[in-house]
Amino acid sequence: MVPPVRLLPGSIGEILATASETGQISQADRYGLMAAMFEESLDEDEIRALNRLLRAINRGKIKIGDRQTSRL
Repeated sequence: MVPPVRLLPGSIGEILATASETGQISQADRYGLMAAMFEESLDEDEIRALNRLLRAINRGKIKIGDRQTSRL
């Protein structure tokens, strides 16, 4: 049985900040966003940040990178 994926506290805000700086998200960030969509305990600010990220990706303003992590 596969354990459930859990978000680290503050990870949505960190992904948003990194994506704003670099114009892309990593594969690891992508998986974090996928986990966030299934998280039922997100507060209103996290939901708004997640929606902003998804809109920016949908509009092509933020790309999904091939690298595993956004940090060197």
